[in-house]
Amino acid sequence: MTPPLDLLTELEPTVARLLDRHLAAAPVWFPHAYIPWSHATDFDGPLDGTPWRAEQSGLPQAVADALTINLLTEDNLPSYHFEIATQFGRDGAWGAWVHRWTAEEDRHAQALRGYLHARRCVDPIALEHQRMRHVSTGYTSNHASLLHGLAYVTVQELATREAHRNTGLACTDPVARQLTTRIAADENLHMIFYRDLYTTAMELDPDGAVCALADAICAFDMPGTTIPGFRQRALRIAASGIYNLDVHHRHVLRPLLRALGVLTRPSLGSAGEQARDRIGRHLDELQRRAERSSRLFERWREAAPAAPPAGPGSSVRHDEIRYGEIRYDEIRCDEIRHDEKGGR
Repeated sequence: MTPPLDLLTELEPTVARLLDRHLAAAPVWFPHAYIPWSHATDFDGPLDGTPWRAEQSGLPQAVADALTINLLTEDNLPSYHFEIATQFGRDGAWGAWVHRWTAEEDRHAQALRGYLHARRCVDPIALEHQRMRHVSTGYTSNHASLLHGLAYVTVQELATREAHRNTGLACTDPVARQLTTRIAADENLHMIFYRDLYTTAMELDPDGAVCALADAICAFDMPGTTIPGFRQRALRIAASGIYNLDVHHRHVLRPLLRALGVLTRPSLGSAGEQARDRIGRHLDELQRRAERSSRLFERWREAAPAAPPAGPGSSVRHDEIRYGEIRYDEIRCDEIRHDEKGGR
C-alpha cells in the first residue's frame, strides 16, 4: 500500500525555491514615503485640533468604502498569521515564508491608515471603533486540509490584488493611486508564490488539488466579511465596479484557472473530474449572476446617478445580488506592472 502523501514535507523544497525567488524580486519600500504628511492637520483631542467632518473627504463614497474595507482587512493580520503559521508551521522554509509574508502585509495597514488620516478621508473615531471590533472578532479559516488552505490563499491573494488595484483606478487622487498600486504589486507577488506552489501541489496530488480548489472557489468569501457594515459597503463597491461578481469572474477565477491548467488538465481520476465539472458549473452560474447584477446596477445608476444604492435605509434588497456569496473567480495572472520609480 502506498503511504499517505506528506504534502507539507514534499512541498518544502518548492517553498524554499519560491521564497528565494520572491526575496530577489520584492522591492524595498517604506510606508511613510506614500503618506501626504504635508496635507495633514491635527485632530481634536489632546492636541486640540480640528474635528473630522464628512465634507473634509474628497473621495467618492465607494472609494472611501473600499479603502476602509481594505485597511480593516489588513488590520486583522494577527489572526491571519496565526492561521497560516498553525497550518504551515514556523520552522524551515515554510516558517521563513510565513514570517516574511506577515512583515510585508503589515506595511499595507500602516500606509493605508496614514493616508486615510492625512487626507481626512474617513471618521478616525469610527474607524478605530471598527478596527477594535473586527480584530477582537478575529478570523478562523476552518480549512479542511493543507491543500484547502493553499487553494484559498491562491484565490484570495489574486482577489486582494485586484481589489487594491481597482480602488486606486477609481480614485482621482494620484497619491492614493500610487499607494494602492504599490500594495497591489505586493499582493501580486504573494499570489505568484502561491499559484506556483499550487502548481507543484497539483503535480503531486492532481485529484486532491482540483477537489480542494473546487471547494475553495465554490465557497469563497474574502476574509473581511466580518467587518462592521461590510454588506452595505460591499454593495456600493460592487455598484461602482471596483469589485463585483464580474470582476471576480473575469479577472480572478478565469485567469487563475487558466494559469493552473485546471480546465484542460489530462488524466484526472473520477474525483478530480467531478470537481472540475463542479468548477465549470460554478463559473457558468457566476457569469449569469454577474450579468443580472450588472443590469441591476445600471438601473440604479439611471434612477439616481449621483447616489449609488445600498445606503442605510435603502429599499433595495441586498439579497437580490447575493453579494455575500461573491466568488472572486478570475483575475489576470500576468505580473502587474506599475509606473512608480523602482517598481517591478
